[in-house]
Amino acid sequence: MTAVGLRDYYRQFEAETPEETSRRLREEAQERRRRALARVEPVDLSSTTWPHLPPPAVVNAVTFAARRGLHRPPDPKAGELRAELAHRVGVPPSRVVVGSGASQLLAAAAEALLSPGDELVTPWPSHPLLPLLARRAGATAVPAPGFGVRAVLEALGERTRVVALCNPNDPTGAWLDEAALTELLGALPERVVVLLDEALVEYAPRSATRLVERFPRLLAVRTFSKAWGLAGLRIGYAVGGPESEPLLERIAPPGGVGELAQVGALAALRETEPVVERRVASVRDERDRLAAELRDLGLEVAPSEANLLWIAAPGLDGAGLADRLARAKVLVASGGTFGDDGHVRAAVHERERAERLRDALAAVAPG
Repeated sequence: MTAVGLRDYYRQFEAETPEETSRRLREEAQERRRRALARVEPVDLSSTTWPHLPPPAVVNAVTFAARRGLHRPPDPKAGELRAELAHRVGVPPSRVVVGSGASQLLAAAAEALLSPGDELVTPWPSHPLLPLLARRAGATAVPAPGFGVRAVLEALGERTRVVALCNPNDPTGAWLDEAALTELLGALPERVVVLLDEALVEYAPRSATRLVERFPRLLAVRTFSKAWGLAGLRIGYAVGGPESEPLLERIAPPGGVGELAQVGALAALRETEPVVERRVASVRDERDRLAAELRDLGLEVAPSEANLLWIAAPGLDGAGLADRLARAKVLVASGGTFGDDGHVRAAVHERERAERLRDALAAVAPG
């Protein structure tokens, strides 16, 4: 800026009071920030699915399958995929069923197990799908406040037929370890079946799938949609204990799942497991680092064993915090969807997205 330009710039302040000058400068700074923000692409942390493209090995396998056989019906039993999954889990293939995502398998299991007048107990807050399972089956959903063995057991009634829980819990990230699950399963009446949604279990210390050997009334459901990043294929599987075959046959989707989904899941298992393991390890580290930084900002962050953080800002409800973050181009899920208006759920992915969330929260959360 030339000397004349500088004189013109400062001359504009001579007729203003200091308060007017300060207000105008603040408005100009806000306008500059608004324009800068308009050029920033939004980052979507409202979903727990991996946000990036799948590895080339999966894309190539699906593409090859599409070129050679879209005119043919798929294997309705998904025999090759079931055998691969059974080998990994350590059960016979007859105790594994492949379905169109975890939600389809959970819904089919609830429909098979529940009758009008029955009750389904689920910890709350949790994923909204779980109480919906009961309503779709004509039963009643009973929320158990909190996420613990005692809360679930105290919510049981004479009509309880199913306990459904996410482990790790979505949206809080809470996790029941093997000892806690063993305590819960051992204390349940014989009539109660546990539907264990392990959609986010890759991010937790370990899966509870092996407990099906000891507890035949446990049905563990897993998915390729989250850590594996194959949500577009809509494929998941359920593992049952001894004598679970009749139930598994009932919950399998009529006609099975598509060949492209089967091929993609097989390629993921056989060729990309190291990629997923590195991804999961990175997300765990990022989750713990980010949680500590957010607590340093004065935010409430629940302990998490999932790829998400359950966050509350003192003096601001979840909807308000989600709205402020959306204006900062960071999208999160408001806690009201999950039964708690005081929180937001933010997914954790790679470092760049985590830092966007941290910086946005530092800017918009009440000081």
